Parts: sequence; structure tokens; C-alpha cells
Amino acid sequence: MSQDIVDRVTSLVNSFDARVQAAPSDGWGAPAPCADWTARDVVVHVGNNLGGMAAGLTGQTPTPIADDDDIVDAWTTRRDAFFAAIQAADLNTVVPGPMGPMPAAQVIGRLISMDVLVHTWDLAKATGGDLALDVDAVTMSYSGIKPMDAMIRQPGLFGPKLDTPAGADIQTEFLRFLGRPA
Repeated sequence: MSQDIVDRVTSLVNSFDARVQAAPSDGWGAPAPCADWTARDVVVHVGNNLGGMAAGLTGQTPTPIADDDDIVDAWTTRRDAFFAAIQAADLNTVVPGPMGPMPAAQVIGRLISMDVLVHTWDLAKATGGDLALDVDAVTMSYSGIKPMDAMIRQPGLFGPKLDTPAGADIQTEFLRFLGRPA
């Protein structure tokens, strides 16, 4: 079970990383689909989440990405720390989660995986990158987040869901559920 979670989140982070590496150097200030965020803000958010999880799993204090950090270098550092931490950690370790302490496997398998996935699309949208998401990852994330509908509508999480056009594919349905105008 834990190896499945590690494999899935590794694939999702690698997909996000591909969008980071492909982003044009002058594209970091481009507006993202997240209200009041730029492409850089998306990477800072995902990088800080991964860095925080790596720190939680290794007993260290997270170091947030600074405003003057080179975003690609800062991202790469947090990506690598996260990968090292999840390979060595006991994912039964209880870590801080958005709803209180939770086993790392739950936070990573459900919340971080979904967050990385949707922000992969956000980053691609902001920088003109590849908008296609892995269908299996979308299906799994969508089925996991749907029961949390009321909870994710709180301020600072996701905006209101948008109506989905008839016949829309699963990626469009997932993104519109999370308030993205896909």
C-alpha cells in the first residue's frame, strides 16, 4: 500500500516537474487560474507543501521558498527533499494535516496527490504548457475529493464548483468541480 502511494505521488510530482522545467523563463509572472496567483505562486505553493511534508517526515523544520529565490532551483530542492523523505519514511508517521494530525500515507495519498495534480494543470494553463492530466490520476483524485465537497469550499481552499457541460470528459469535470474554468 505505501509503495503504491509513493509510486503515484512520484509520478504526479514528476508530471508537475515537467511543467516547471518547460515553463518559459519570462512566464513566472503570468496569471494562474487560482485567484490572485501567478505561475510562480503555484510553484511556491506546491514546493512549500512538499518541503513541509519532507520536513515533517524527517523531523526537520521546513524552509519556505523566499521571494527572491530562483523558482526552478527552489522547486528542485524541495522536490528532491520530498522524494528522499518518502523513500525512507514510515508513511504511518503522523504528520500535521489540514484537518489535524493524520498518517502521512493519508495526507500524501489523498491530499498532496490531488493538490499536485490540479496545480499541474494550473501551472500549464499559466505558462502555455501541456494541459493533459493522467486520466487514472484524475479519476482517483476526483473520487477521493468529491465526498469532501463542503469542506473544500471553505475560504482559502477551493472556490465554488462550476457547472460541467454535458458530455464533458473526466478531467474537465474534475477541474470544474475544483472551480477551474477548464
